[in-house]
Amino acid sequence: MADQDIDPRLLRAFDAVARELHFTRAAARLYTAQQALSRDIRRLEQVLGAELFDRTTRRVALTAEGERLLPYARAVLAAHDGLRAAAADGVRRPLLVDVSASPSTGRQILDATRAAEPGLDLMARYYTGLDGAAADVLAGRLDVTFGRVAGLPAGLLAGLEHRPVRYEPMAVLLPAGHRLAALPAVPVRDLRGEPLYAGAGNPATAAWTALAAALFAEFSLTMAEPYPEITGEEEFVRVVRQRGWSVLASTVFADIPGMVLRPLTDPVPLSPVSLVHRRGPRHPAADALLRTARTLAAEHGWLELPTAGEWWLPREDAEAMRGARTKAGGTAPRPGAPRP
Repeated sequence: MADQDIDPRLLRAFDAVARELHFTRAAARLYTAQQALSRDIRRLEQVLGAELFDRTTRRVALTAEGERLLPYARAVLAAHDGLRAAAADGVRRPLLVDVSASPSTGRQILDATRAAEPGLDLMARYYTGLDGAAADVLAGRLDVTFGRVAGLPAGLLAGLEHRPVRYEPMAVLLPAGHRLAALPAVPVRDLRGEPLYAGAGNPATAAWTALAAALFAEFSLTMAEPYPEITGEEEFVRVVRQRGWSVLASTVFADIPGMVLRPLTDPVPLSPVSLVHRRGPRHPAADALLRTARTLAAEHGWLELPTAGEWWLPREDAEAMRGARTKAGGTAPRPGAPRP
């Protein structure tokens, strides 16, 4: 190996490909072109004097040397991100908060924090989902985000802390003329036989789609076919109408012209929401957001569950929420979910 510094960009390329084992997906994770990513990997291999990946037309796999060097690369990246975050926190700047959408639980917490502590500079960001935002939180480009942590890769989650803030009841978004639109609440099983859009095809919302897939498998519902990320309300309405889909959502959702939102019941499926931030040094204003999240959860019963036996939550999500609440000094439900 030549006696030279290694650009952290090359190590990030190594880490992304190691996580995805797919160059196209890794390039999307880093918001770069696949050709540029491939060049970075080749450059790193030249600097290290080692081949890191076995590549064929069908698969990408770490070599033995790649497996050996990966933990060292990640340790360097963690130290680099920690240094950058610590330096950034010493400079007055806004707290960058991803609220995903408006309305959302994250947006409610942000707005309440602004009202309670108007002297703080809190800046909203709108990422598609936790999958798309978590890497930026880890890298220090974003301070706080919200979402379902059980769907994150273990390697990514290891660099983050999360605090449960809400069990959002799930809902279904229906065309106004739908056969179920007149009901005040829709039993889950009544949706059998029609496709439900749940973000399949959008890598930034993979955790939500995985949660939906678990629900659909348990209650024999049908996932709408994968579709690229839909940006903007107008395009969302156009695509949903064109495809004839109903949409799996939560009860915290925007009003969509020509569609109605109905809570799901029998049982009530839950979408767990946590406040997520980077381990170690963090922006001082993040503590204010955490305080507000705890206050709103207590005031509105966000972490209270429906009547025993009448709710649904995957075991991995119940365990993730319980573990985080126990660590923070609270309580959470025992894992388990009713069966159809």
